[in-house]
Amino acid sequence: MTKELEVLKGTTTVGVVCLDGVILGTDTRATMGSYVASKNAKKVYKITEKLGMTIAGGVAVAQRVVEILKVNARLYELEKGRSMPVKSAANLVSGILFGNREAGAPLPMQAIVGGYDDTGSHIYNLDPYGSLLEEKMISTGSGSPFAYGVLEAMYKENKTVEEMLPVIVKAVDSAMKRDTASGDNYDIVVISSEGWRELTPSEKEALLQLG
Repeated sequence: MTKELEVLKGTTTVGVVCLDGVILGTDTRATMGSYVASKNAKKVYKITEKLGMTIAGGVAVAQRVVEILKVNARLYELEKGRSMPVKSAANLVSGILFGNREAGAPLPMQAIVGGYDDTGSHIYNLDPYGSLLEEKMISTGSGSPFAYGVLEAMYKENKTVEEMLPVIVKAVDSAMKRDTASGDNYDIVVISSEGWRELTPSEKEALLQLG
């Protein structure tokens, strides 16, 4: 059973903190073992205009967690009159994951929660057991060793979104070329004080040439 679960896991997600926002990137391939179930799977989700989440692992489970976070973020906005802070969103997801661990069955997913709030740019790494770590750069999924190879060499703190975009595109592209469970296409999202922006295909292609 353990072997089967390991085979079913496959994806590449990346998140980095910049001076003026965060960047989230993912591939779009969904696999079931050696079978490519979808070439256009969504793995980065808009929670609010200034908050996003990437998923890796069991798609159905992860999508359910995304929906719970979306609803609670909206309720927070209605009650408080402002957007949910990034840390509060990450704590909520951590609580869901930890609660399931207590029930004896960890949810088969890993997530990056990232965004921009009054305290600046933040990304948080969450594992199936609810562990929560704030980082400057994160990669999850089966393609993460290849993505980290690029990030460790090229990521630098205190750089702008514009300066780091080619690095993120290169990291995801590198993983797609070397990890069979990652591939087909990729999504790149920027979250800043101006809100959520998803890069167009032409923008991504131009950045790949720069990387």
